[in-house]
Amino acid sequence: MSRVDISDILDRAHVVALPMVVPFRGITTREALLIDGPVSWGEFAPFVEYGDAEAATWLAAALEAAYAGYDDMDIGDGWVEVNGTVPAVSPEQVPEVLERYPSARTFKIKVAEKGQTLDDDAARVNAVRTLRPDAALRVDANGGWTVDTAVRAAEVLGELEYIEQPCATAEELADVRRRVSTPIAADESIRKVSDPYRVAELGAADVAVAKVAPLGGVRRLMQISSDLGLRVTVASALDTAVGIHTGLIAAKAADSQAAGLATQRLFVEDVAEPFEFVDGRMRIADITPDPDRLAALAAPGERKDWWFERLRRCCTYLGD
Repeated sequence: MSRVDISDILDRAHVVALPMVVPFRGITTREALLIDGPVSWGEFAPFVEYGDAEAATWLAAALEAAYAGYDDMDIGDGWVEVNGTVPAVSPEQVPEVLERYPSARTFKIKVAEKGQTLDDDAARVNAVRTLRPDAALRVDANGGWTVDTAVRAAEVLGELEYIEQPCATAEELADVRRRVSTPIAADESIRKVSDPYRVAELGAADVAVAKVAPLGGVRRLMQISSDLGLRVTVASALDTAVGIHTGLIAAKAADSQAAGLATQRLFVEDVAEPFEFVDGRMRIADITPDPDRLAALAAPGERKDWWFERLRRCCTYLGD
């Protein structure tokens, strides 16, 4: 991709704020900067607590989508198997969440939320298991457990497709994997470290959870996934419809297991209609945000200024 001028990016940018149906990672409103590029739309939406160096990787992914695109990749139209996502809600709220994924055959359930216990996690997992007895279940701890707690959780939570990022480090994942029979998936130990390949070197995981934006784009995701030699689950970083479109392209190209890309259904409103979701799969289709939705969901002026300034800072980490 040739050099892109910052002023051109900002001229094409829209900053939106999407209200959530239920809190997710403590977030009640998801902000994103969307770029109406010459090739396609790109999304820059690193979480607000991330530093500029880490956020710059998300910008690289947005620019790849907006200015380079993926016409050179043999994707075509098609369908991608996806999972439903259950935030760290109470068991009583689980039915409401599951209603948003009527045909899902796999669910990822958030666990290890601050202020909650393993008993809370078990109640949530069992509520999903009771309501969807035929579904495959996976849980995501976001690195929130100690090794001993992760081992205990593998016993308490019952049969799972895998436990995602039970502990913070690759070394801890390797320790847990030696002590449990449940497969282990790595997420943060791939996308938030300087050496994403250490997971494979340590034999720390069975599955790589790969997210387009944090890894710097579809092409880098494909390279890292191939080099790791693990089964791959492509997932959303709580993306808008723009980011989900890019994720679907990556999931198709990487032959992902049930991808974590149905998170649009956690928004009250998105910048485009949710992708078609039938029999547990979502259809890859071109995405163009609706102008009326962009206007209605536009972030307040001070937040737009904040995102513009963040983008300027992050550009300094990308060079050309």
